[in-house]
Amino acid sequence: MAMSCVPMFPSPCPCVHITTSPCPCVSMSLSPPRVVLSPRYPCCPCIPQFGRTEVIDNSLNPDFLRKFVLDYCFEERQNLRFDLYDVDSKSPDLSKHDFLGQAFCTLGEIVGSQPPPRDPTPQGGAGWMTPPDSTPQDVATLQFCANKLDKKDFFGKSDPFMVFYRSNEDGTAIKVEVYDWDRDGSHDFIGEFTTSYRELARGQSHFNVYEVVNPRKKMKKKKYLNSGTVTLLSFAVEAEHTFLDYIRGGTQLNFTVAIDFTASNGNPSQPTSLHYLSPFQLNAYSLALRAVGDIIQDYDSDKMFPALGFGAKVPPDGHVSHEFPLNGDASNPACRGIAGVLEAYQRSLRRVQLYGPTNFAPVVNHVARSAATVLDGSQYFVLLIITDGVISDMAQTKEAIVNAAKLPMSIIIVGVGQAEFDAMVELDGDDIRISSRGKVAERDIVQFVPFRDYMSGGPGAGLSMAGLAREVLAEIPDQLLSYMKARGIKPPPVPPIPPETPPP
Repeated sequence: MAMSCVPMFPSPCPCVHITTSPCPCVSMSLSPPRVVLSPRYPCCPCIPQFGRTEVIDNSLNPDFLRKFVLDYCFEERQNLRFDLYDVDSKSPDLSKHDFLGQAFCTLGEIVGSQPPPRDPTPQGGAGWMTPPDSTPQDVATLQFCANKLDKKDFFGKSDPFMVFYRSNEDGTAIKVEVYDWDRDGSHDFIGEFTTSYRELARGQSHFNVYEVVNPRKKMKKKKYLNSGTVTLLSFAVEAEHTFLDYIRGGTQLNFTVAIDFTASNGNPSQPTSLHYLSPFQLNAYSLALRAVGDIIQDYDSDKMFPALGFGAKVPPDGHVSHEFPLNGDASNPACRGIAGVLEAYQRSLRRVQLYGPTNFAPVVNHVARSAATVLDGSQYFVLLIITDGVISDMAQTKEAIVNAAKLPMSIIIVGVGQAEFDAMVELDGDDIRISSRGKVAERDIVQFVPFRDYMSGGPGAGLSMAGLAREVLAEIPDQLLSYMKARGIKPPPVPPIPPETPPP
């Protein structure tokens, strides 16, 4: 989501609260500090400000009350910069005041960190950045039955369904229309009635038995009473938690990378290869990894990412592996940060022989085994597969995905190169949920995106990478929520901020 998109949580809007601890370099007088929050654009000298805190007089331990309201976008890297000033006058010109230091972070780091980050300024001061507030929204579940509805089908009974409308902006009135369903879409109107949330909240009672009235029939027939009745059978309200609630409650996203090392990628030493390591620019695999990894790493506290390769002959005996560690350590394939994954990937290109076939099932099952050990909602696993070609083990991959759909796990597939990716689209169950051996996947957990759709080249390539990240990560929040809801897992309360350590 972009800054203009709808936030993925209900009102009230999220906000960032800023407090600072004393800056040790100021020892001669009490400093009236102020924090200025800006988006961080390293290459842009003219940086717009989101806002400024109030000035706290005569305090080295200020607790700022001013809130900064920002749109939270999981799919974007939202860079922030915090500047701390010692205010010497009422002038709005920041150059007139003493600059104490600055801190950099992303909004994702603030949301996903446990505890919240405390980023030191150059002079040694520090500040707490409290994650956004989020209030669960109530969701009402209603069950109805109908009696003696008008018959609309000539050769049979009606096939009724109801359509609900909110009549007033404040939601005080609810209009319900009842139709007889027709295959060609020309549904027959049976009648309508109005109610309100307050009435429905009474639950099953004589207040919630409604006459279904057809206004045209009422005007034409003097003895017309109604076209049947609709009765409320049950009414239940429960809190609908958001992705942000789980992240703030401590749920960690465990990110695993799987890279295609099959021979169809071309000889890595040749510029035509998708794996070619140019001294001037990143190849498609590296760009896709960086675009997705730079965002998702904010939600993994230890920043250790397992990285696997598949489809290559690996040393020392040259056997074909579809699950080899890029760092060479089979007992611990985790790399430190996205930079560590990129380094291990480049090192692997120099020590393995690209071969084949293109098998996905081993890496899917590898992550599924880890996900199966943590089913309590404290961790959610995301597998990023970057590949160039057609899947060789389609049946096994479908079976692996169907089994993984029961686990806290999502799969992102990025297709690089110019191959046809029909099989990948089939795995992405947006239209038709995939199945294996007669079993349908419990959830849609796969998102496929072709890399070429976002590779414009030239100066706009960076913007294309941001678009790629938005697309491939767009379904992760809903997929996480679908798992939590299916298992009845509620987010734990937000951990309290630990007590502040006094400065030396």
